[in-house]
Amino acid sequence: MIEKLSLTCDGRLSHRQLACCHSYCGLPLDGKDMLIYSNVDKKLEPLLLTGHHGEISAMTFGKGSRPVLLCSASADYIIVWDIELCQKRTQEGKVAAGTVIGTSLGEVVHLAFCLSDERVAACSGATVYVLSSKRPDVISTLTSHLGPLTSAEFCPWNKDILVTTSEDRTFKVWDLKTETVCYQSFVLSASPLLSVLFLEENRHLITGSTDGQVWCFTLPDDHKCHLVTKMDLQKMEKRHQMHQLAISYPTGCAEQSTVDKVETSKPVLKMASCSSLTDTRSVHEKNNSWLCIGSSDGLYVVDLATSELLRVLYFKDYHSLSITLAGSWSISSGWDNSMVFLVSSLFTPCVVLLELCLSELGRNWACGEGLSVYPSSPLLPESPLNVAFKKKEPNLPKKKGGIKEQPLVFHSKVRSSGYTSAPRRIMFSPKTNIQKKPSSKKATKNMTFPLSDYPADSAAPTIPHCHLSTGNKPVYCFQYSGDGKQILCGLGDSSVLLYKSSLTGNPTVYTGHGKSVSSVSWSLNRQWLLSASEDQSLRIWTHGSAEPAIVMGNSAFSKPIRSAQFYYLDKFLLLGSGPSLCLYLYNVDITRDDVKRYQQRSVVKLASRFMTASSTDITALSAISDFFSYIVLVCGSDRSIQVFDMNKGTVASEVPDAHSRAIHCITQNKGSMFSTQAPDSYNLFLTSAVTDGVKIWDLRTLRCVRRYENHVNRCHPCSSAISPCGRFIASGSEDNCAYVYDIRSSSYLHKLQKQADTVLSVTFNPATPQDTAQTTVALRVLTTFQETQQHSTKHNIISENGT
Repeated sequence: MIEKLSLTCDGRLSHRQLACCHSYCGLPLDGKDMLIYSNVDKKLEPLLLTGHHGEISAMTFGKGSRPVLLCSASADYIIVWDIELCQKRTQEGKVAAGTVIGTSLGEVVHLAFCLSDERVAACSGATVYVLSSKRPDVISTLTSHLGPLTSAEFCPWNKDILVTTSEDRTFKVWDLKTETVCYQSFVLSASPLLSVLFLEENRHLITGSTDGQVWCFTLPDDHKCHLVTKMDLQKMEKRHQMHQLAISYPTGCAEQSTVDKVETSKPVLKMASCSSLTDTRSVHEKNNSWLCIGSSDGLYVVDLATSELLRVLYFKDYHSLSITLAGSWSISSGWDNSMVFLVSSLFTPCVVLLELCLSELGRNWACGEGLSVYPSSPLLPESPLNVAFKKKEPNLPKKKGGIKEQPLVFHSKVRSSGYTSAPRRIMFSPKTNIQKKPSSKKATKNMTFPLSDYPADSAAPTIPHCHLSTGNKPVYCFQYSGDGKQILCGLGDSSVLLYKSSLTGNPTVYTGHGKSVSSVSWSLNRQWLLSASEDQSLRIWTHGSAEPAIVMGNSAFSKPIRSAQFYYLDKFLLLGSGPSLCLYLYNVDITRDDVKRYQQRSVVKLASRFMTASSTDITALSAISDFFSYIVLVCGSDRSIQVFDMNKGTVASEVPDAHSRAIHCITQNKGSMFSTQAPDSYNLFLTSAVTDGVKIWDLRTLRCVRRYENHVNRCHPCSSAISPCGRFIASGSEDNCAYVYDIRSSSYLHKLQKQADTVLSVTFNPATPQDTAQTTVALRVLTTFQETQQHSTKHNIISENGT
């Protein structure tokens, strides 16, 4: 942060609205006059503007680049100035003059231009006046707030919408055509709201308060605002400091920096959108989710997509600055990918002009770990994964001393070889008179063929498709088969059920576990089923057989198996038990012997065992088995995400404190055999934690790229899933709904119909079956509901179908 200009005023300007744009900055002089400085040329003499008789209380520049308009307000007049015209008149020796657009409107605390600079909103007391910027005309007078107004802004994508904030701790959305309130918020905070900002790209509305709270709302066409996220600057600052300490002191010596500090309030004085360039993005691609927040002690850079604090620029860390605490901010975009700030001191009569280069800020934040789900190097000779490809040498008989090599003798005529008979000219004569049996129409009608490609433009699910109740058998986990034709469910009564995807007919039942089933998985060929249980056992079932082909247990694991799956194109079994990540080789033998039917013919062998960092227990894990991948993602009870490189057999990287609670669900973007996505999309994965929402992470940088908080998740482990097309995210919720999000935004698309109780888990069908009666395709979402009312354990399975 560079100080470009420092001015000493005749009085404190701590609570006045100052004006700043990319070319100019303005501030009051002697109370009634104004000085306009150039941000580009420091040697240029400031422009003096006179005309007010009262003390100037608010100033602002227009949104357009030509002409540059300035609006100033005092108790007597509200004047609009054309800066370039005023400069020309001053050079000619004439007095610069402006256009009076308002008279005796009271003490104006905030001014705002519309996007076209045709109208001006002036906040005075509990009233906002909408004025014309070209003539003295009051277009609208809006009065509805219960307290004095603090800010107002015009909507950039709808010129007839105005939003105001007030000390009554609410904001209102006004329709300027009818001069009525379209939407009034609830009381957001115990402190007054100070500022408001629009984000045109996402159509979001952001407001902040004096106690450091920031709310982000959607502003749809019906003007019914929905909360997207809520942030607390103090809590975000503490998490940011803990993260920095974890990086600086990886061995646990963070206590050296735990110095008692006095907590100060962090009012949201001003906000502005910040477009930055990062190292992971192209030169023409900008990050529009960054938000600059000017507070009393410095500048906070927040990522709205993840609700995380990226960087804090404290005034105290820059000894060359002329201020230590700010009273007011004015923020604008500058030249060459920079931001300019006009800041007034809180206790001293000083105003400074600051400049921040966003490219430097982006490079300081961006970091690349170089990780990817796709292997970038061949298997190492000492790799644990190499065990699956080692071939056993054949056991050749040893040569004995008495046996000697004999010459090979060829006989020209051997009676039994057929050499004496004439050679056959015709080897075989195929039967050509066989008629094919005509296939029955009934069989053809019942056959369904999956589409070759998953439609990338399919809509999100909204319509219920079918419903199935499992009675008093709680569903703990489930998974679709790779072709989407079957569903494997693990129940709380220690059984495993295999349903058709249509949830019709009687299911196939697999029994044998002693406690509830915690994890199920399909093999790629859909012939083997895996189930892990809380009884510290794992079983592999062959399709159509009621007896397990492999049983792992008998005190082999010291703690319950939290997650298990097939891995590395089904060459390994991967499971997590306690702090151990185990990799097993296996061989399923489906041959049967009636005499030794209870003797297990299949073989399981431990290939390698890994321990998590700090020996933390594994709460969830995920790996891709559809193609060769070295990466295994492990979540620990210490709220961390650990990335295992199975090629090297080590922890490649770790994300400490990924959530505020332990992660109970991690889901990778695995796609399906019917979908085609960009290769980089498979580096995305989801994590879910109680009270902390759902986060999307990028494996290449190991940074959270987006966060979803619209669903309710206060106590139950609600899981999440990614659609095969990679466009949607579904999450369970405790308000008896399943939420469907668009992966490109943080707001939800649909709330699937309400049910009896909490939606615990969701998953997408990997295939899109084609309806023969119509040419539309269906997308299914499977949801599990847990009944807690009246101590009931009734569970339902719902399939949602959206066309």
